[in-house]
Amino acid sequence: MELKIIEDKKNRIVLEIGGEDNTFCNMIKKELWNDDHVKVAAYNISHPMVGKPRMIVETDGDEEPRKALTEAAKRVGKELEKFKGEFSKNIK
Repeated sequence: MELKIIEDKKNRIVLEIGGEDNTFCNMIKKELWNDDHVKVAAYNISHPMVGKPRMIVETDGDEEPRKALTEAAKRVGKELEKFKGEFSKNIK
């Protein structure tokens, strides 16, 4: 995964996420919407074959977008670990 910050302001960040697709971006976007300070969480892929996802996160200013993204990624990571544990336990 390669991250390239396109825009970084107090309550808005736009970043390009190389090496990822809709699956990852949807997971992060969905989790960002669980944060009360997030006002915009969206992404766009300009071309399905060669485009890189561009994620946009805007907050109300009480929380920085970088922190919102970091916390969302942590929560997604915890959910994936829970799934991994349950899957491993039940697949035997």
